[in-house]
Amino acid sequence: MHQHEKLNYVEFAANDLNATKAFFNSVFAWEFVDYGPEYTAFSNQGLDGGFYKADMYSHPSGGGALLVFYSNYIQATLDKVVKHGGEIVKPIFDFPGGCRFHFKEPSGNEFAVWSEKK
Repeated sequence: MHQHEKLNYVEFAANDLNATKAFFNSVFAWEFVDYGPEYTAFSNQGLDGGFYKADMYSHPSGGGALLVFYSNYIQATLDKVVKHGGEIVKPIFDFPGGCRFHFKEPSGNEFAVWSEKK
């Protein structure tokens, strides 16, 4: 159900839609619906969204938003990111309340994964 005045959708640029879809499907089990050759959408991932074909990418050092996943098993998630073509930008580090790492997916968009301290 959509909630009034709450975040509902996010879009990212992606220069290689097929590689980006394969990565998110393999690592996070996302499923996609294609809307033509230059747009693909995902849903049921905490926030719905999509990727559009463009030679750009989002990264926080350039002012882009950083979307952060949660993981119960951060090392296992990092291992899947690397196995499926992600690039680790910041290895696992501690911060108050947990730990996290940052990665780039195949089209260059930067994301992070965090976990609570065990």
